[in-house]
Amino acid sequence: MSSEDNLLPLIVEPDQLAARLDEPSLLIIDVPLKAESHDAGHVPGALFLDHRRLLAGEGEVPNEVPSVEALSRLFSSLGLTRDTHVVAYDDEGGGWAGRLLWTLELIGHTRYSYLNGGLHAWREAGLPLSTETHAPAPSDYQAELLHPEVAIDRLELEERLGDKGFAIWDARSRAEYDGEKGNNRRLGHVPGAVNLEWTRAMDPERGLRLRDYAELVTELEAIGITPDMEVVTHCQSHHRSGFTWLVGRALGFEKIRAYPGSWQEWGNRDDTPIET
Repeated sequence: MSSEDNLLPLIVEPDQLAARLDEPSLLIIDVPLKAESHDAGHVPGALFLDHRRLLAGEGEVPNEVPSVEALSRLFSSLGLTRDTHVVAYDDEGGGWAGRLLWTLELIGHTRYSYLNGGLHAWREAGLPLSTETHAPAPSDYQAELLHPEVAIDRLELEERLGDKGFAIWDARSRAEYDGEKGNNRRLGHVPGAVNLEWTRAMDPERGLRLRDYAELVTELEAIGITPDMEVVTHCQSHHRSGFTWLVGRALGFEKIRAYPGSWQEWGNRDDTPIET
């Protein structure tokens, strides 16, 4: 993968990746919901990443972005270099893999792909799995927030409510959106947000790959989200919305952002506007 033309696409199919597993510039990262799934079998050569390392892990909003120091340590420990092409996947259809790729976009590392359908699609394709632990070759990666616009904070989100051409995609379940369930002080949704649960963008008949793009665009248009808009996606902790952000990217949404504070922050304050 010496030339730009030879880079993998944003959404890479299992057979495409299988043909290129030996390329030294590829860094395949498995970000499973459960560590046991990596131990039970992963894409050959894939590194294990504990998804908790993608979150700050402390403070009032533990699901916020880690510090640049923590991100530098994380990506150095994985062996990331400026020339590395990252391929991320997980065992649940793209939530944590999407959060990883969003984090890479945030720090300006734009050489990345998502293994379409992740472990489910790889297994369905009958491709080989490995149980060998693959140790990374550590690097010295200095992370900087080079693309801060891919994130939005609570204050900016509140200021932008009601703006023309601005949409909020709530990736949580309908019951959470409607305020019927949740583990927050206050339940409901951000005023004006529309709801399409993250799993609705996956195709269960095709190993949890992204659904047909034209169908997805039509469904999003039906709830008021179009590719020309500035779209912010969120969930409870910016895990499910890691996937919906990735879906937006795949569909050609050029102004897709994410709110990492998500409902964990918004729903646990007394001063945020809420609809049910």
